[in-house]
Amino acid sequence: MIQSKKAVYAGTFDPPTFGHIDLIRRACQSFTHVVVAIGVNPNKKAMFSTDQRLVFLRESLKDCSNVSCDTYDGLLVDFCRKIDARVIIRGLRAVADFEYEFQMALANRDLAPEIETFFLIAATDKLFLSSSVVKEIAACGRDITPYAPECVVRAMKELMRS
Repeated sequence: MIQSKKAVYAGTFDPPTFGHIDLIRRACQSFTHVVVAIGVNPNKKAMFSTDQRLVFLRESLKDCSNVSCDTYDGLLVDFCRKIDARVIIRGLRAVADFEYEFQMALANRDLAPEIETFFLIAATDKLFLSSSVVKEIAACGRDITPYAPECVVRAMKELMRS
């Protein structure tokens, strides 16, 4: 474990998937505390409210004692400074993710050189998994149980019924 290191894993988590949960659980093994931060972007139309996504994440991670969930707006590095986190966790699924994540890591390093970015590779069985994929499968009336926590599955079923 990296001693006394607080890490932030940020995203929209609309909705959280087993890919997100896997990365968070793995990060918990390496850092003393992991803050899962939902980025609030008023220009982005989310399927679920920020409060709903917080509930999903807290429910899905309730057995992880070194995780907390929060929200932020603005720059992630500013949020990290505010909560005294020195590490940003980012997940990589495919080569396509790498270019964007690499650019963001370089920009964050320029803005906040004291904050490091750590990349975690997605588990092999979750390489294809994204919130967009889960939403598309659900929209087509298919079962998302293999891809998302039960609280998300219930909420998606309810949403699709409306």
